[in-house]
Amino acid sequence: MRSDPIRLLNKSLHNQILVKLKDGHEYVGNLQKYDLTMNLILTDAVESLDDTNSPLAKYGKILVRGNNILYIRTVNP
Repeated sequence: MRSDPIRLLNKSLHNQILVKLKDGHEYVGNLQKYDLTMNLILTDAVESLDDTNSPLAKYGKILVRGNNILYIRTVNP
């Protein structure tokens, strides 16, 4: 049986998610792929810092390592 975080990732595949990292950075992008260690590949990713809505950088495709993730949240369209 899959755990709840992996189930959320499976439901969020090809949809927009927000990933908060332990260092305070946030990335919003479309979840392209993931693995069981919660490494994520996001497309059309936008980076920002805590409590700011202005983007720091825009990326085409990024890899987020699972051990750096604080939490993941779905983004409503």
